[in-house]
Amino acid sequence: MAKKKAAKKPAKKASSKEMLVVASKVKAYIRSKGCMCSSDAVAAVSDCVYCCLDKAIARTQANRRSTVKPQDL
Repeated sequence: MAKKKAAKKPAKKASSKEMLVVASKVKAYIRSKGCMCSSDAVAAVSDCVYCCLDKAIARTQANRRSTVKPQDL
């Protein structure tokens, strides 16, 4: 009997990252300040968090540490 090959899942886009923020919390905060929130704003906030974390990780590694500390942010 021949084995069936497993169906390949379509590859995710390289730009699609996991959300690092809670959308409802971001929207609630924006609304609490009297503004409205577009649907793209939450993804942009998540992208900013990724950027901030990447910079903090680079600073951590430059200081020969493996623990990200508040001063790295």
